[in-house]
Amino acid sequence: MNTLFFKYAIEVERTRSITQAAENLFMAQPNLSKAIKEMEDLLGFAVFERTSKGVIPTKKGNAFLEHAHNIVMQLDKIENIAQNDKNNIQRLSISIPRVSYISKGITKLVGTLDQSKGINLNIQETNSMQTINNLVKGTFNLGIIRYQELYEQYFHNFLSERNLCFEVIWEFSYHVLFSKKHKLASKQNLVREDLSESIEIIHGDNMIPYISNGKWDTEDQEITKKRIYVYERGNQFELLSSIPSTYMWVSTIPDDMLQRFDLQQRKCNYPGNRYKDLLIYPKGYRFMELERRFIDKLYEAKNEVAFTEIE
Repeated sequence: MNTLFFKYAIEVERTRSITQAAENLFMAQPNLSKAIKEMEDLLGFAVFERTSKGVIPTKKGNAFLEHAHNIVMQLDKIENIAQNDKNNIQRLSISIPRVSYISKGITKLVGTLDQSKGINLNIQETNSMQTINNLVKGTFNLGIIRYQELYEQYFHNFLSERNLCFEVIWEFSYHVLFSKKHKLASKQNLVREDLSESIEIIHGDNMIPYISNGKWDTEDQEITKKRIYVYERGNQFELLSSIPSTYMWVSTIPDDMLQRFDLQQRKCNYPGNRYKDLLIYPKGYRFMELERRFIDKLYEAKNEVAFTEIE
C-alpha cells in the first residue's frame, strides 16, 4: 500500500473534512477523495463515513488509523536518520528526457560536487509520461518533460490532476541532425520531403495516451518509411555517426558533441514544429540546495545552445 495513504487518512481524521485536508495537503479535493476511496478498496472496508459532524472514522477505521499513526511515526524516524546524514551526502533524484543539453547540465553539476563527501545521484532518461508517473509514485523528486506545443493543454491538465507544478525551461523548434557525410549535408533550405529516402532514428517510447492513437506526430509516418527505434542516447549517436543515411529530429545539440560524432544540424521547419521542455515537481515541494544548483547548471547549458545559429 502507498504510504501516502496513511498521511492522507490521518489528515482527514484530524480535520474531519476532505476539503480542508486536501487544502492542508496541497491537493485538489477530488484527488484526495479518489485516494481515500482507493485506500478503502484495498483495505476492503470503509475508513470514514460522512455525518452531520463531518467526516469521521468508522469502528474499523479507528483501528486502522491507530496503526497508521504508528507507521507514520516510524517513517518520520527513518526520515530523521536520513536527515542527520544529509550534510554528508550530495543527493539528486531526477527523471529526464534523452536530451543533450540536459545531460550536459548534469555533467556541469557533477563537476562542482565535493568529492570529499558522499554522492548519490539517481538519474533516469525516459519519456514524458514515465517521468510524470515517477513523480506521482514518489520514486523521483524532480522531472523534466518535453512535448509538442500542439499537446500543451493535455499535459497541463494531466500535471494539474496529479498535483504537479511546472516551470518552462525552453521553447524551441526541432532541427535535423545527421552525419556530415549525409547526401543532404550541402543542400540549402531543407524541407521534410527531402528526408523521405533517409532512415529516421526515433525514440520508440514517446507516446501520449488517448491522443492520435498515442503517437506524437502521425504525419511523419507519411514522410518517412524507414525508421530505427532506440531507447537511449548512446545508440542514436553511434548510428548517426556511422550510418550516413540516418537522421534524427532534435533540439539544438552542443557544439562539442557535434564535433565528437562528426555531425551537423540543419533547419527544417514544418507546421507544428514547436516544442517545450518543462521542469516538474510535486505541489509544495521544497528544493534542496543541490537541486537548485542543478537548475542553475541546466539553464547555463540551455543558454549555450539556445542562441546557436543554425543554417
